[in-house]
Amino acid sequence: KDGQDEFIRRAIACRDYGAAVIVMAFDEAGQADSYQRRIDVCKRAYDLLVNVVQFPANDIIFDPNILTVATGIDDHNNYAVDFINATSWIKQNLPNARVSGGVSNISFSFRGNEPVRRAMHTAFLYHAIKAGMDMGIVNAGQVDVYSEIDTDLLEHVEDVLLNRRPDATDRLLVLSERFKTQEAAVERVEEWRSFDVAQRLQHALMKGVTEYIEEDVEEARQLYPSPLSIIEGPLMASMNIVGDLFGQGKMFLPQVVKSARVMKKAVAILTPYMEEAKRLSGSEITDAGVVLMATVKGDVHDIGKNIVGVVLGCNNYRVIDLGVMVSAETIVETAIRENVDVIGLSGLITPSLDEMVHVVKELSRRGVNKPVLIGGATTSRVHTAVKIAPAVDFPVIHVLDASKAVPVVGSLLHSEGAGHYLAETAREYEQVRTDYARRTAAKSFRSLEDARANRLAFNEASICSPNSPGVTVRKNIPLETLREYIDWTPFFLSWELKGRYPAILTDPIYGEEASRLFEDAQNMLDSIVAAQSIRAHAVSGLFPAVRIGDDVVVNNTDRLHFLRQQTTKAPGLPNLSLADFVCSSDELQGHDNDFIGAFVVTAGDGVDKLCYEYEQRHDDYASIMVKAIADRLAEACAEWLHECVRRQDWGYAEDERLSNEDRIAEKYQGIRPAPGYAACPDHTEKQTLFRLLDAEHSIGVSLTESMAMSPASSVSGWYFAHPASSYFAITAIQQDQLTDYAKRKGWSIEQAERWLAPLLQGDTA
Repeated sequence: KDGQDEFIRRAIACRDYGAAVIVMAFDEAGQADSYQRRIDVCKRAYDLLVNVVQFPANDIIFDPNILTVATGIDDHNNYAVDFINATSWIKQNLPNARVSGGVSNISFSFRGNEPVRRAMHTAFLYHAIKAGMDMGIVNAGQVDVYSEIDTDLLEHVEDVLLNRRPDATDRLLVLSERFKTQEAAVERVEEWRSFDVAQRLQHALMKGVTEYIEEDVEEARQLYPSPLSIIEGPLMASMNIVGDLFGQGKMFLPQVVKSARVMKKAVAILTPYMEEAKRLSGSEITDAGVVLMATVKGDVHDIGKNIVGVVLGCNNYRVIDLGVMVSAETIVETAIRENVDVIGLSGLITPSLDEMVHVVKELSRRGVNKPVLIGGATTSRVHTAVKIAPAVDFPVIHVLDASKAVPVVGSLLHSEGAGHYLAETAREYEQVRTDYARRTAAKSFRSLEDARANRLAFNEASICSPNSPGVTVRKNIPLETLREYIDWTPFFLSWELKGRYPAILTDPIYGEEASRLFEDAQNMLDSIVAAQSIRAHAVSGLFPAVRIGDDVVVNNTDRLHFLRQQTTKAPGLPNLSLADFVCSSDELQGHDNDFIGAFVVTAGDGVDKLCYEYEQRHDDYASIMVKAIADRLAEACAEWLHECVRRQDWGYAEDERLSNEDRIAEKYQGIRPAPGYAACPDHTEKQTLFRLLDAEHSIGVSLTESMAMSPASSVSGWYFAHPASSYFAITAIQQDQLTDYAKRKGWSIEQAERWLAPLLQGDTA
């Protein structure tokens, strides 16, 4: 709406940042409010983005304006139909573009009448999704199940939405009075307990209620012809509904995991009877497919993988979970032995990316040409498309989160359109590779010599001698203390509830479920604190240090190796290295030396035992909750320890008094970057850190061969105290720095290429 030139300028900026864009159907004349205007504006925007700006088409999301119907103005009567038809046209004529919209707009004329608004949202989504709508903005609590809408209400609502008769608005207004006084039903236990047993089982699964599952399953066993018929009947029917609702965004991940808990408990009760029935008759459960899952060799994180496994299990897939630190040989042998249909690989740390490439090559070499799903915190669609998929001939697909796993597996195994899905994915990944190559070619770099000449320089030294130099061990840190330091926002993200704490608790979409989840977390945390079933430990050290080039020498003996940014910066901006935050001998200005700190913390002591106990009780929800809380406690321990170091051990901020919000916002002096991450991407530097602190002996945290920390709920890093220290990212390096770094580390070039592969120009996916 600000004109074509400004549109192009903004689009170029978005493209260069690697962002996707949402394009509202507006132009210089204003909002597109008819079918023709919608498709004209979207077509013009698409042509400019794809042909002029060279914007990736699969990163374009159109919002063709969902506008209010039933306003009494005749010109508004076709708004819903026009949006639906425009959506269909976009999907057919603007390849790879997505469609979104603000769904609640459609029902504004019925504000105050919740049942009618819910029915309008549900029916509109039903038709819009069939036309190709990919995503929408809607309060999930204001969406019903389409098939469960009152028949009379649905007819009147669809008359309005689809503009099927001229008096549709008047008829719905009359009918709406009947629903206006109806309050949302609040089921009491007594009401659903009066249902027949199949309905009770369905209710229990839908609501995640385990209290009555034993007696209901036993009653069902007396009524149904076999234990297997209970599973294949009411239980699987209910889980299919759960899976469908989750796929439609009408149930959230915590609800699904609770449903799975009910299902597992029911199956566990029936298993002995099924085994006997199978012995007598030979019958067995048929599943939708077999999925093998593993966290790759050298990696120990599995929360996301466990969640995906639970969600797939809810959809009748048999999941074989090999656990963590699984070798390529074990994955290949299991895949062959179990004749699996799909293989899922998970990893958190960057060395896992190379291990995934190795695994798929081994699968190919052994002739296991099964689809592979890639997931985990460091994985990405770009890395999958650029580095993993081209290594083999079978499908390799990145799965962003648990909600995507079921439709992807379903598309691969059971959809008649599997060929179409794979062709679309192949085209999409080819476009990703093209865009990646273009962005890579457009990057500008300095030589290492020039980058070092442009380092961060200080006019004066800022050195504070520690109050407690050397190593300090803190065992059994009170969890009551640490819980006050928890940043809860990532906790909700781990459950795929997106929003900042505490605002998410009142979010119109996620608030209700987020509040229930938070209450469950607090109850679990109360139980952990009371029983001391998880224990937190920390070790930190403060050491004399001096910078030599891009290295920092500690205790006059150990040498820390840091990398430096090489991308071309705007005038006045330095090419940073963490070494810059430590003084060289020339900068000490009368001090004997500068100082650097190191730390390792864990809240993983006891986690495996506690999770095992819950898993033995078929309670995946509680097991995943324990791991998610332990991760938060570990991060809280790192925050608490850093405060202790700033105020006491190092003492350069003795007067610091911060709220938890200020701590989370890092409103303090100093940083604690972690080896293997943005500012110091080399995971092998953890070896020196762990040796300085004797971390395995002092607090029981060890390193795997890929430099993952075990237990998984652990955090490590360096302490820098200089007032100018800040976080930054090193995203790519050049051959001259690779060679220099290999020499400093005592590595061969091949070793350096292996450990720094994600940073090498042309290999930064």
